[in-house]
Amino acid sequence: MNEREDLHDIRRAVQALCADFPGEYWREKDRERAYPGEFVDALTRAGFLAALIPEEFGGSGLKLDAAAVIMEEIQAAGCNGASAHAQMYIMNTLLRYGSAEQKAQYLPGIASGELRLQAFGVSEPTSGTDTLSLRTVAVRDGDSYVVNGQKIWTSRVEHSDLMLLLARTAPRDQVKSKTEGLSIFLVDLREVQGKGLTIKPIRTMMNHSTTEVFFDDMRIPASSLIGEEGKGFRYILSGMNAERILIAAECVGDAKWFIQKATVYAKDRSVFSRPIGQNQGVQFPIARCYAQMRAAELMVHHAARVYDEGGNPGEEANMAKLLASEASWAAADMCVQTHGGFGFAEEYDVERKFREARLYTVAPISTNLILSYLAEHVLGLPRSY
Repeated sequence: MNEREDLHDIRRAVQALCADFPGEYWREKDRERAYPGEFVDALTRAGFLAALIPEEFGGSGLKLDAAAVIMEEIQAAGCNGASAHAQMYIMNTLLRYGSAEQKAQYLPGIASGELRLQAFGVSEPTSGTDTLSLRTVAVRDGDSYVVNGQKIWTSRVEHSDLMLLLARTAPRDQVKSKTEGLSIFLVDLREVQGKGLTIKPIRTMMNHSTTEVFFDDMRIPASSLIGEEGKGFRYILSGMNAERILIAAECVGDAKWFIQKATVYAKDRSVFSRPIGQNQGVQFPIARCYAQMRAAELMVHHAARVYDEGGNPGEEANMAKLLASEASWAAADMCVQTHGGFGFAEEYDVERKFREARLYTVAPISTNLILSYLAEHVLGLPRSY
């Protein structure tokens, strides 16, 4: 695939950075369930996490296609971009809907890495992906909002200075449309730690730094509100396409890693006096995964191009996320099968990446919801939920 020289240069720069963080580094972090702060700091110093922040605020001012290349190469190198990817796209809500004062106050610090904005409080235990049914409330009280409720799967909140929070500011039965009454707040976590905010880590099958967050009369300044009160759901929708495209790019990178890993092993591993890669039962699954990955890769690039050209890439972003996550998971399963017993050995890194890859057919949006979106909004079938 012919690629612009600037994107090729970005790939080489990311590859060079990731070479300093080999498998041993990630195995240790995974073993200890530790946050890869050194890796995140290196990405920050290189300017990669500020790719989408305009130059006027200290960012690189790149387009989404370049950001997608960064995330793809991180995964293809065997690293884990989930530790930092939110720093790249969560700020989009602030950039698009924040006041001039808010952008001037926060974006330069986010761009430099002085401030980490990696946490987004949306999902709740009782509502899941039914965002409109969330129960966390923010009540105006003079120059403040008082927040009560609970969020779950709020990743990296322990490693962030700021958190984007979606809360209900008007009862659901008092708004004209069910999409109204939700508002977005930029919460300074440094100001509310121990003051109505409680964080409970959740141990998961992969090292994902995710948590459950509780708000008990947490008071935040009214200036924390981003945009208009009650319009928050519309604001987060506009950022979801970018998130899905970037995570789809990560999945393509993962698929490339699995395919490369399996190909090298199939060439080197000999059983019955011949390389196992000579057997069609081994080589065909690898070839099939390669074809699946390339198709997903093209969809990701197409979705990024539609986004960068100012179109509405809802269809393309969802299909990119669907195809790439499935290509990644198929490649992960194939890679384990190719390695046989060694696929389960920690030292090969396959089992770690296998666990990490499983996440993306579920989050940040499940495959079933993407299929429902395509059925209803693209094919015109009746709404199924």
